[in-house]
Amino acid sequence: MNYKLNLKDTSPLHFQIRRDLEEKITNGQLRPGDQIASNNVLAQKYKVSLITVKKAVASLIESGLLFSRIGKGTYVADKAQSRMSIKKQKNIGIVLRDIKHPFFSMILHSIEERAFELNYNILLSNSGGKIQKEESIIKRFQEMDVDGLIIASLSLQYRATPLIQKLHNENFPYIMISYMHDPEYWYIGSDHELGGYMATQYLLKIGYDKIGYVHLGSGNLLSEVRKNGYYRALMEHNIDYKNERIFHLDTENFDSGANRYQLGYKFGIKFSKLKKRPEALFFYTDVAALGFIQAVTGKGMKVPDDVAVIGYDDVEMSAYAATPLTTVRQPTDKIGMKAVEIIRDRIEGKEIGNRTIFKPTLVIRKSCGTN
Repeated sequence: MNYKLNLKDTSPLHFQIRRDLEEKITNGQLRPGDQIASNNVLAQKYKVSLITVKKAVASLIESGLLFSRIGKGTYVADKAQSRMSIKKQKNIGIVLRDIKHPFFSMILHSIEERAFELNYNILLSNSGGKIQKEESIIKRFQEMDVDGLIIASLSLQYRATPLIQKLHNENFPYIMISYMHDPEYWYIGSDHELGGYMATQYLLKIGYDKIGYVHLGSGNLLSEVRKNGYYRALMEHNIDYKNERIFHLDTENFDSGANRYQLGYKFGIKFSKLKKRPEALFFYTDVAALGFIQAVTGKGMKVPDDVAVIGYDDVEMSAYAATPLTTVRQPTDKIGMKAVEIIRDRIEGKEIGNRTIFKPTLVIRKSCGTN
């Protein structure tokens, strides 16, 4: 049985292991009643730490896919038992646009932990980057009588989609964890404009003044919000905003399904050929920044000597890159836990404000020249 992980997948390792074991259960490689390998053996097979395997297995036990017998081992649960577990608990449907997206996979972990503590069952579905599939999943969850929905939408518009508007108007318990600019709708996240400001302010503070911003694409509203923070920091330091220092990954036409690492890598190849380059770059997302670093170092450039780099999100791989990435961290643990609590409160009919916004923090590593 193959236990290899995808080295290009930037989602947390324990999530990758959980996903792999779930697939083995789904496709019949592991059948109800089968004993899985011990944690020590799984750690050796996946080539990860023991604690990483324990986190993955524990989450599968919590969700009812596995069960443990003290002194004997861990086994695949019977499907009937799983169905009984679902009926006994209240259910929250999770609609993710991409389960492999490192930011949302980090949030998902804290959602699962808090839901388990509150005795809520999590039903997870992945829209696979298709807005039509996202809408059909939401409708199906409602047909299944889920008690609430946590949604990471593919929509890039200022206004909510008609289906989200319908949920809102019906007062159905939902919360958006993907960026929602319109203040009328229910959203939880961090202050993205402040995060962009903090990243740029830090680069200015340590001596850089020729700073570029790497935008995901002109159709991405969230990328634009973070750019507003970049702009504010420049203005406060009396540094001119220059269009030639705004870069778009591959194309200005944003593709929500695009591989950000590949886009960052392609941009790095182009950047290495530029005769006139900024001293530092603030990237919309860590994943693109990591792809960029891989590309420019392959072309003989040094980070941060030739170009300083700062990202956004603090995905797990950022700390382990060849040049550890300075970044803006979103409090994914708080966002996920609070999202579940908001759904619970809305189910119970409590009055909750439309928006819950957390403050991001700066994580300083080596990619900007100081740590």
